[in-house]
Amino acid sequence: MPSDSPNPALLPAGLSDLLPPDAAREAALVEAMLAVFAAHGYERVKPPLLEFEEGLLAGSGAAVAEQTFRLMDPVSQRMMGLRADMTPQVARLAATRLRGVERPLRLSYSGQVLRVRGSQIAPERQLPQAGIELIGIDCAAADAEVALVGVEALARVGVENVALDITLPAMSPALLDAAGLAGEARNALARALDRKDAAAVAALAEQAGPPAVFLPGLLAAAGPADAALAALEAVALPPRARAIADNAQAVIAAIRARAPDLRITLDPVEFRGLRYHTGVAYTIFGPGRTGEMARGGRYMSGEEPATGLTLYPDAVLRAAPRWAGPARVFLPAGADPAAGAALRARGFVTVQALSRDDDPRRLRCSHILHGREAVPFDGAAAPVSGKD
Repeated sequence: MPSDSPNPALLPAGLSDLLPPDAAREAALVEAMLAVFAAHGYERVKPPLLEFEEGLLAGSGAAVAEQTFRLMDPVSQRMMGLRADMTPQVARLAATRLRGVERPLRLSYSGQVLRVRGSQIAPERQLPQAGIELIGIDCAAADAEVALVGVEALARVGVENVALDITLPAMSPALLDAAGLAGEARNALARALDRKDAAAVAALAEQAGPPAVFLPGLLAAAGPADAALAALEAVALPPRARAIADNAQAVIAAIRARAPDLRITLDPVEFRGLRYHTGVAYTIFGPGRTGEMARGGRYMSGEEPATGLTLYPDAVLRAAPRWAGPARVFLPAGADPAAGAALRARGFVTVQALSRDDDPRRLRCSHILHGREAVPFDGAAAPVSGKD
């Protein structure tokens, strides 16, 4: 009869185990990216996994409120939230414990986040994050720095030939506001823009009148940054929308001054990601079909202007070159401990035999200690004693 007992290997939807060697690869990738952040002056912080709900969901945290798991703290009897994104936590640190530190403030972080639900495209609910936040300054050079530090971090772990896609999340609202659109008319046009439904956008924008009539052209302008900037320059944008376009042009110029070969695209009316961005937003795409490696953009960190970028180590792991890892050396029983220590100091991984039944093949060792040296293991019978 089939057993009714639960399968201990079965995990909730959207959760998974990361096994060897991928767990070690991901950890190494994160540390390599954090080293790049540190080299640019970003200091690491480590916020807790859980916080009181009112603090976690304040400010930019409100954007992820629906994705936040909540539970009652049995100690304080107050509601707590399990972080769905680390950026709001860094904003809290900047506004409280680090409020007296000179600005601009450069911070980095890494950790796991948990979300209530995934999506059809990305069903994972527990996600690793590693990122940087530049807080207390509002200028094109800051936006460019954050994006380029992310590109450099990806290159450090072997993910090259990336593309930077810039979006302007405030452009569509600015044009809709200038057109005086509200209620269902505004919602219908916003939904059409989200779907990239060019025919519906054209029809609804025509009904709305200027300046919403510019939306179909801007929708079609998405692509290489130069063409999109030219499309923005060619239309008579209202003042708020013109300021958004001019800022995008300044950010792209600052990026190109430091990375002239980086491929940059611009979509003036699309927004992807979290809804707390107030200026340019960007997504870094990996080569080929590897997908999104990072997202970021400008936002308000409490009362301060800020810009940040979050990299996705799970996506980076899939895009990065395969990592062989250090050679594993089998140490037979009775091997000289000093010989094993010397090998570890040279970067080898040593696996000590604990019984006569231990076998280097079953322990996935590529080398075996012979004398004081590691020699490739050819699959022949292994010595059971370090004196053999």
